[in-house]
Amino acid sequence: MITLTEMAIAAVKGVISQAPEPVTGLRITVEMDGCAGIKYNVGLESDSREGDAVIETGGVKVFVDADSQPHIAGSTLDFVTDPVSFGFIFDHPDPLEKRACGKSCG
Repeated sequence: MITLTEMAIAAVKGVISQAPEPVTGLRITVEMDGCAGIKYNVGLESDSREGDAVIETGGVKVFVDADSQPHIAGSTLDFVTDPVSFGFIFDHPDPLEKRACGKSCG
């Protein structure tokens, strides 16, 4: 459903290790954001919810709710740290689905 790059896996593990409360993974949700299209939200999560897809990759769990799953399918989640961009970036094969996340974890 979604692929995480090594940089994304390392970033998620780092944030999880510093979380003030116990968490087990990353939750990704998608919101329709008016004229901007799609907004991806990323945050820490302690457990799955009913209807979630649970993807485990590189020792990281990713939780995706049923409404967000069609927008996530085929995506790659990366984490970039360069002078222009910093944070999680979604790469989706459909150009209409390509967006940076609106909210990041941490």
